[in-house]
Amino acid sequence: MPPFNIITEMPYVLSLDEGTTSARAALYNQRGERIGMHSVPFECLYPHPGWVEQDATAIWRAQMDAASAVLLQAKIGAADIAACGITNQRETTVVWDRRTGQPIAPAIVWQCRRTADFCAELARSANSELIQNKTGLVIDAYFSGSKIRWILQNVPDACAKARDGEILFGNIDTWLIWKLTNGAAHVTDYTNASRTMLMDLATGEWDGDLLNVLDVPRAMLPEIRPSSGRVGMIHADLLGAEIPLSGIAGDQQAALAGQACFRPGLSKNTYGTGCFALTHAGSRQPRSVNRLLGTRAASLDATPQFAVEGSVFIAGAVIQWLRDSLGLISTAAESEAIAAAIPDTGGVHIVPAFVGLGAPHWDSSARGLICGLTRSSGKAEIVRAALESIAFQSRELIDAMEADSGETIRELRVDGGAAVNNFLMQFQADILGKPVVRPADVETTALGAAYLAGIAEKIWSGAEEVESFWRVERRFEPQMSETERASRMDAWNTAVRRTK
Repeated sequence: MPPFNIITEMPYVLSLDEGTTSARAALYNQRGERIGMHSVPFECLYPHPGWVEQDATAIWRAQMDAASAVLLQAKIGAADIAACGITNQRETTVVWDRRTGQPIAPAIVWQCRRTADFCAELARSANSELIQNKTGLVIDAYFSGSKIRWILQNVPDACAKARDGEILFGNIDTWLIWKLTNGAAHVTDYTNASRTMLMDLATGEWDGDLLNVLDVPRAMLPEIRPSSGRVGMIHADLLGAEIPLSGIAGDQQAALAGQACFRPGLSKNTYGTGCFALTHAGSRQPRSVNRLLGTRAASLDATPQFAVEGSVFIAGAVIQWLRDSLGLISTAAESEAIAAAIPDTGGVHIVPAFVGLGAPHWDSSARGLICGLTRSSGKAEIVRAALESIAFQSRELIDAMEADSGETIRELRVDGGAAVNNFLMQFQADILGKPVVRPADVETTALGAAYLAGIAEKIWSGAEEVESFWRVERRFEPQMSETERASRMDAWNTAVRRTK
């Protein structure tokens, strides 16, 4: 990384990137170059099968520790920061007391399936079509609305307090903004609000019919704002000076912006805990017939921008499972060499439906499996099958996107932690039959939040300027024949059917 000079490089942009397993903070200069990043992990808790929780206060502490550390590492003071953007794990639900600022229950993580039965009933009800038409979403426990309802129904007096505005809801972005501004701002943006199952996708407003169906009082909901624009100031006591808080986007929409996908047809796939493929749809509200999601894309003003999204619940998390639960690898990086050392899996498939299957299946009852084992199967075959499962699931998303849009996706831009795995990226290109393009900076989630904040504060002039910063690090061309590709997908589809 080139040396920097505080005088010539100012102003800086700070990005707070709160993910599913860690809170990160990154610093960028005026050329959009990352000059520092620090990450602080925190725990996921699994109190019952299918349940996933986190301590929202621990998330807050981790995020502040990461921000303080990156400033210290870069030898930059808070007064040198011209803007701050926030990006976050979406759908993870926090409800807290307005007076004390303390959560009234553990945060319910996006992966949690505790409300799956309720959502299944809702999907069979007369309200099903209303919800899907207004939100662009498939009714599922993935989204925030049923999580809010669960907390209100399971914490004593929570319903009454919510109606009176004594307790507040937010996805993680809203929770962090409330804490950063010392309670001065209770806001979210269109991208996060569109993931609650409570916002009308077309109008960008909380919808009374949806609130009634899910029993969520309007008084506990944040104000919805554009993704780029000042919403408040980070309190001076926290980092040493006030900093404008000027960008908000859910992690996947932030990654779309960080990949410079501001125009219709541009697509990206993020390889994190889950896998999330998005195609920018411009100002046209998408209508999926292949069980994908219509969602808001990050916009630079109040003009609605949309995207089509497909979500894989378990992607990088299957590699963590190999490491932490099975002990087959000691680091995630080891998986690349192990997988590349053998020509194929010998017919082994892993379908990591640990919390059900996401798009395009949306099957909460599906459970993971390993199939095709023989006496010759060993560690290498299982590790390779786990990596291949990420690419197979992503192929399903891309196929559905092309069918929905009628457009051919010519290349797939990739990012996220697992995107550094060369074996996975080459297999992804092979099984897609399309080039996979990896940018110079794969931490595009944090970068996208920085762009949104920096554009709001006039550090950058707009989308065209930040598009000019995007650079290719490596391009993976498909090498697999069409016959083999089709055979591999047939075998994968057979394995998926067995999970249901």
